[in-house]
Amino acid sequence: MSKENTEVGTSELEAIVATHPGEVLVPGNGEYDQARRVHNGLVDKQPALIAPCRSARDVVAALDLAGRSGLEISVRGGGHSIAGRGVIEAGLMIDLSPMKEIEIDAAARTGRIGGGAIWGEVNEATVRQGLATTGGVVSTTGVGGLTLGGGMGWAMASWGLAIDNLLSVEMVLADGQVVTADEDHHPDLFWAIRGGGGNFGVATSFVFQLHPVGEIMGGLVAHPFDAGADFLRFLAELSTSVTDEMTLMPLLVHSPDGSGTRLAATAVAHFGRPEKAAADLQPLLEFGSPILSQVGRISYPALNTMLDDGFPRGALYYWKSNFIPALTDEVIDVMIEQFATCPSPMSGIAVEHLHGAVTRVPVAATAFPHRRPGYNLLLAGVWSDAKTNDENIAWTKDTYRALRPLLGSGRYVNYLSDDDSSAISDAYGPNLARLAAIKRQYDPDNRFHLNHNIEPAN
Repeated sequence: MSKENTEVGTSELEAIVATHPGEVLVPGNGEYDQARRVHNGLVDKQPALIAPCRSARDVVAALDLAGRSGLEISVRGGGHSIAGRGVIEAGLMIDLSPMKEIEIDAAARTGRIGGGAIWGEVNEATVRQGLATTGGVVSTTGVGGLTLGGGMGWAMASWGLAIDNLLSVEMVLADGQVVTADEDHHPDLFWAIRGGGGNFGVATSFVFQLHPVGEIMGGLVAHPFDAGADFLRFLAELSTSVTDEMTLMPLLVHSPDGSGTRLAATAVAHFGRPEKAAADLQPLLEFGSPILSQVGRISYPALNTMLDDGFPRGALYYWKSNFIPALTDEVIDVMIEQFATCPSPMSGIAVEHLHGAVTRVPVAATAFPHRRPGYNLLLAGVWSDAKTNDENIAWTKDTYRALRPLLGSGRYVNYLSDDDSSAISDAYGPNLARLAAIKRQYDPDNRFHLNHNIEPAN
């Protein structure tokens, strides 16, 4: 792993910072502590410098500052990464959070989005024009991080992943060049950033294809935990026949009333006509004896906030995830058994269903290779008391270990924890060799390595 090879003393660093044309935050600055905080409260790092950036020019200047000072670089977009790689200890954090510009061209059905925007802001802006695109399942997720890693979301069965709707990206490269990558300009780079994470440069703005959207039928259905195995088996069967318009997310969660009651549930969204939605949702709504059934007309922004309360900023997070080809009885049995021992009432297990448009893109068409129909299993360890770190991390690891023999090989780079760097081959599979070659072309010295790193090919 390459690093900057020049170190400077405190007085020299101060002199270098004094020549920087943009804003710099240092420890003790009133805004420094807020700027260094990321979504995962388990991550508590102290950058030497933070460079808030409002334009590509600011990013170029920040890269120059890092080069002159010999500091390693991290890049923070929305700050939602579970691994917390957007913030660096004793290095320079390039902070894109001020880049929140959102420009909608309703006639062309496109949106230009700044690299620091979060999906909730985008959804509110686009839906005012009757338009939307695939974003995350939680509205506080950053546009940049989610998109660069692939971009799974509620609408992926209808519209594909975020990267499948990406038309172009403005990027600052390791050498300070500002380029636009699309199908006609830097096509290899455009291929790589559609799933390859932040390995190739700093993405300062994105242009997305937007789609007409109105109200959606969506919500939550929950059953008692002692009926959980039967409900999950029903959902597994139902998911094999749903249309592109419908997305199911089976869940093992705790009751939101704070009681700690375990539930088997599903979140659901249907993007089709009301009469079609009613027919498709009927089997779900009529199954068993739910203790909660809140499914109705919902706006796209509201759909994307439905799970927000389960992932509060500053909570402590440790996740494991893996793609699985089928939600089998064996997988369900282990999920139920392990969730019964979950130590935190904030933790849960989610199953994201991959079908429809997301699976009709060839594996080699983008860096994101996970295109087969199936599921992504997420073990979401979430808690609030740092004294319980060890037991909550242990539960997540033990649950993953118990499930591992039943899982596939693929892993979603956006869900990798800080200790998952060895999973890069599982994240990229057959596309890793091409990614490494493109990394060598655009970042041969591996300046952008504070991420789930793809090392340049030899």
